[in-house]
Amino acid sequence: MRAQFVLSEIGVGLRRNLTMTFAVIVSVALSLALFGGALLMREQVSTMKDYWYDKVNVSIFLCNKSDAATTPKCAKGAVTGQQKEQIEADLKKMDLVETVHKESADEAYKHYKEQYGDTPIAATITPDQMQESFRVKLKDPEKYKVVATAFAGRDGVQSVQDQRNILQNLFDLMNGMNVAALGVMGLMLIIALMLIVNTVRVSAFSRRRETGIMRLVGASSFYIQMPFIMEAAFAGLLGGAVACVMLLVGRYFLIDHGLALADKMQLVNFIGWDAVLAKLPLVIAIGLLMPAMAAFVALRKYLKV
Repeated sequence: MRAQFVLSEIGVGLRRNLTMTFAVIVSVALSLALFGGALLMREQVSTMKDYWYDKVNVSIFLCNKSDAATTPKCAKGAVTGQQKEQIEADLKKMDLVETVHKESADEAYKHYKEQYGDTPIAATITPDQMQESFRVKLKDPEKYKVVATAFAGRDGVQSVQDQRNILQNLFDLMNGMNVAALGVMGLMLIIALMLIVNTVRVSAFSRRRETGIMRLVGASSFYIQMPFIMEAAFAGLLGGAVACVMLLVGRYFLIDHGLALADKMQLVNFIGWDAVLAKLPLVIAIGLLMPAMAAFVALRKYLKV
């Protein structure tokens, strides 16, 4: 097969269907950008979970005098010194516990004032109203229920809280956005495939005379179909390239500059450039192969000479 002939036929096809080719490029670019964005969003959620789950603690809050009057679990009164010692000893005996930090009421009050000192309610809070607690670092944060089961019903324990629950709503929101992006990506992908099929159909119809002559002189089906497949693959490749640019610009604008989320949200461990660059070959490969396969299937129906 002469490469010059194939390239000339590709050029002819692209010029004849310029507007539809442009629509294919835009549709493929948007669908692949959403696909790449969904992959990066999923990796961002995974990175944040690894980062934060490694830092969160299980908090065992102890009963104080105020709880004894208002909380049924503390009906037997405030926690005693013996109960605190027993709880701490039992925690340190557990294999899944990495570290145990005891926070006194004064320390809890100090931290509260640092975080909420400017609020009106902060002026009404006194140190004796704050709860003592044990901050427990687990080797495996997923095994929180083991600690909760062992200590939730004990005398002197007001509640056992897993700090992961505070973050779970954020992760659920990000996962929901990820699913929405995949849904829109699927819709755009269907539109792109329909445009590719229609573009191939129009191109095959406009060149039916040439393909008929090629068939009469003994050209193989593959030889006749190759220019059409290459046209679709070229348009898809351009769309994939545009999608890659969109992902790179999005990472640059959202995290590093522009909105500069990395500076404004320093507690969030954002994915790096390596994660974005690792997705680009996949986006390019899909952008190249998807239109080519769609064109191949369409030609089996529309290129009959």
